Parts: sequence; C-alpha cells; structure tokens
Amino acid sequence: MNTSTPSQVHIAPNGQLHLNNEPQHVPDGVDPSHVVVQALHIEAAGTGLPVLVHVQDERTGSDFAMQVMPDGTTQAPGTAPATPRPPAQLNPTLADRLAAAQAAGRAHDFDTATATADDILRQLTAEQGDTAPATLEAAQFRADLAYLSGEYSFATASWTWLALAWFDHLGPGKRLTQIAAQNAAQAWMQLPPHDAAPLHTELVNMLLEVATPERTATMRAQINDRLARATSN
Repeated sequence: MNTSTPSQVHIAPNGQLHLNNEPQHVPDGVDPSHVVVQALHIEAAGTGLPVLVHVQDERTGSDFAMQVMPDGTTQAPGTAPATPRPPAQLNPTLADRLAAAQAAGRAHDFDTATATADDILRQLTAEQGDTAPATLEAAQFRADLAYLSGEYSFATASWTWLALAWFDHLGPGKRLTQIAAQNAAQAWMQLPPHDAAPLHTELVNMLLEVATPERTATMRAQINDRLARATSN
C-alpha cells in the first residue's frame, strides 16, 4: 500500500473541484468524482502504487478515504489488493518518456502529454503489437488523457477497444476489463447526441461481449434510454 500523505480532494456544493488545493477543470456534464479517479489513475499507473486520497464532498456531506489503484479501480484503504499483475516492461527510454507524459498530464498540459502518449503508442504497437500489455497500458493512459481533456468520442472508442482487448488477453471477469467497460460507458454518456449515436452499437455490443448480459443490463438500459430520448427530440 502507498503510505504517503493522502491526496486531498474537495468538492464544493456547486461542483467546483480542488485536488491538493489546486483547482481542477471539470468538463460540462461530468461528475467531479470521475475527474478525480481519472487524474489519480495517471499518478497511480506512473508509480505502480495505489494513491491514497481523502475526499470531502460538500454536495452530499460525505467525508471518506479511498485508494485509486494502478489499474484505475478504487477501493477502501486497507482492503487486500487483488493478485498483482506484473508491470509491463518498457525500455528505459520509453519508460522515462511515459513518466514525463504522465507528469505533463497531472499538470494539465494535455497537448504535451497527448503528443508524447501518441508517439509512445505508435512505437509500442510497431515493436510489441497492438495488444501487448505495455501497449494496452499506454493506451489506458491515452484514454485517460482523452477523458480529462474532453475528447469523449476518442475516449469512448479507446475504452471500448481496451475492454475487448483486455477481455481477449486476460479472459472474463477481470478488473481491467470491467473498468475499461465502465469508462467507455461513462465517456459515451458525456457525448452530444450527434456524436453518441455512431458509437452506440459498438459500445453496447462490447458490454454484451465482456460480461454476462445480466451484469451490464442497467448500464445498457441507461445508454439505450439516453439515445432514445435524444433521437426523439
């Protein structure tokens, strides 16, 4: 467990978000808690350790601690972690460049972080293949950047592809697959109707493929309902 000083999150009644006393941009329609997880996932993935965070959410009067794990999931502090998966191996040069891109992402320098992440992805794809563990982990970082910077179409497509890739690579029921599927749906829900409709079928098919239909029924119903309401207007 990462026992360093917890990151401090404050969410004001109007949804304004501060992370360690620094104001954070929350895209329109996005819940601040989602921004917290995506931002701290970048840090956790970069260090390979959980990030402990203390959240004060004045919207609900809640005050709690949690851990953001390197795979993007969250859990209560002190919870026994799942069996760790060995970290993907990167050559020192790529590892340094990825660390620099992650630092740029944490600083909200999305242009620098995105350009570097895209270049790393191209190199990893050429050297190791598009579904190698290192490539998939770099793709997760790129998808986080897309979500945080409001590129919701890119984030939806990326997380949809990642969910299927992790499903093929790891098999059913794995946390990496589950978080990718949830992130894909979450990003899709932020899209305007004219951008959401073309991605709807692929998203729903992914949700049906990576889990039993019963497990994603609520999520699919919310997606279908939103699309139906948008197209009826």
